[in-house]
Amino acid sequence: VTVMGESRKLNEPFFVLATQNPIEQDGTYPLPEAQMDRFMFKLVVPNPSLNELMEIVDMTQKTMEEVADAACTGEELLEMRATANQIPVATEVMRYAMYLTSATHPDSECATETAKKYIRVGASPRAGQALISAAKVKALIKGRFNVAYNDINELAYPVLRHRIKMNFEAIAERVTPDNAIEKILEEIAKTAK
Repeated sequence: VTVMGESRKLNEPFFVLATQNPIEQDGTYPLPEAQMDRFMFKLVVPNPSLNELMEIVDMTQKTMEEVADAACTGEELLEMRATANQIPVATEVMRYAMYLTSATHPDSECATETAKKYIRVGASPRAGQALISAAKVKALIKGRFNVAYNDINELAYPVLRHRIKMNFEAIAERVTPDNAIEKILEEIAKTAK
């Protein structure tokens, strides 16, 4: 990483977790598209329930003495990543994931009607990489040693929602990225397989 003109090597594994307030809240500055694309997922966390909110406030009002134990070491995390990388992906499933990525581009040969009507900028190649990488991990978590179509479909929302940019018509009609992803998945269900 380079700071103030000085480059420094970061130890592996290195990853960033970040939070973003909803755009309508003060203090939120949107990241440029190229920076957003570097995040593997955009997870939507719902507001806490009343009981959860009370627990959050209660925890922040106490002096915390307990420290969480590490779930794994950096070396173990690198081993897990190497294991996930070894999970095979059938050519048909890979094609489906890449078709889905391409289908978000309004000018692509794979473009769906939803993409043509509502999307200004489709997902980058990083989206395809993220879909496959995440699907391999999901398969392992589910106890499988192969990636399934369902893995791709379930991961489409967190992988794509921050990578597609909606056009004016979508904004005017209140079509969200998640709405568009849902329709695109429906439209390509038979086409891509």
